[in-house]
Amino acid sequence: MEKITSFTIDHNKLVPGLYVSRKDHVEGAVITTFDIRMTNPNEEPVMNTAEMHTIEHLAATFLRNHSVYGKKTIYFGPMGCRTGFYLLLAGDYQSSDIVDLMRELFVFIADYYDEVPGASAKDCGNYLDMNLPMARFLAKKYLNEVLTDIQEEQLYYPE
Repeated sequence: MEKITSFTIDHNKLVPGLYVSRKDHVEGAVITTFDIRMTNPNEEPVMNTAEMHTIEHLAATFLRNHSVYGKKTIYFGPMGCRTGFYLLLAGDYQSSDIVDLMRELFVFIADYYDEVPGASAKDCGNYLDMNLPMARFLAKKYLNEVLTDIQEEQLYYPE
């Protein structure tokens, strides 16, 4: 079988950032997949499922309710390797196009203190696996270390 695109990125050179992972063409429309890389692959510990699950609930709720990107948001969810998330948006975008959106999102998560949306047995199949304090910590870390002063090398995959 042919190697999929995400397995062709040299994860030894990859740093936390915001990358375009791929662009798919579906019935004349472009779907852009973003790699929201929050930890340094194979260098620092991966995120635990509880905080990733919490970030997923908060981010999906925020994005689908966003005044500009709400109707363009197709999916937000965790990477299997637990080093970040994927965001799929309807449209042809570059990473730099959504830096402000990601700042808004991660400020929202970092400052969030209420009940996590969808964190109930009725709404979620694993509602007890949540960790809001750690989700907030990781959001602040990504905001401060990546998004606040994002560099060019954090917007494009390494060669």
